[in-house]
Amino acid sequence: MSADPLHHAGTPQRTAASPPQRSAASPPPDGSAAGAIEVRRSARRRRTVSAYREGDRTIVLIPAKMSEAEERRWVAVMLDKLAAQESRRTLGDTELTERAGRLSAQYLGGRARPASVRWVANQNTRWGSCTPAEGSIRLSHRLQGMPEYVVDYVLLHELAHLLVPGHGPDFWRLLDAYPRTERARGYLEGVVAAPRLPHPPAARDA
Repeated sequence: MSADPLHHAGTPQRTAASPPQRSAASPPPDGSAAGAIEVRRSARRRRTVSAYREGDRTIVLIPAKMSEAEERRWVAVMLDKLAAQESRRTLGDTELTERAGRLSAQYLGGRARPASVRWVANQNTRWGSCTPAEGSIRLSHRLQGMPEYVVDYVLLHELAHLLVPGHGPDFWRLLDAYPRTERARGYLEGVVAAPRLPHPPAARDA
């Protein structure tokens, strides 16, 4: 397993558009929303990635030199971000607690029973945390608006910590039952990595 993205939350992604010089069609990745996806590669774009809707199409703008593997990964990340923005809904603490109970029953045999689950605004370097002795779980407010499967993964991750404190094999075996673990981890890793990508220099008047 790679480093746990829950413990390296970074800062939110910010992207900027840049005029593309050429484009290529790309099929949607597994699990993405239906609709045509067009990937446009730009020689002027260094490392930033952005996406927007254009009618019934999704346009993803990427650097011309990006590999096909990186393209597939970023298309999936940007589709998830657009979906989250379009269906933004904030769960309250009561709903989070109920959701945690359902996840525990479905994936952990009901063994993880948190005493409290709540959003916090002072957790900027982690997506989630828990205190097993108190049975309390805290989720970063920065998860609000992300796809539900990502929030569910973070909740399940912290629920598993109520049963196993570390990140050893026993811990990851608890998460094996959740079918979107790798996708959620990839999403969070993409969000963490995005701010480190340098923006292209601003255009200068001739």
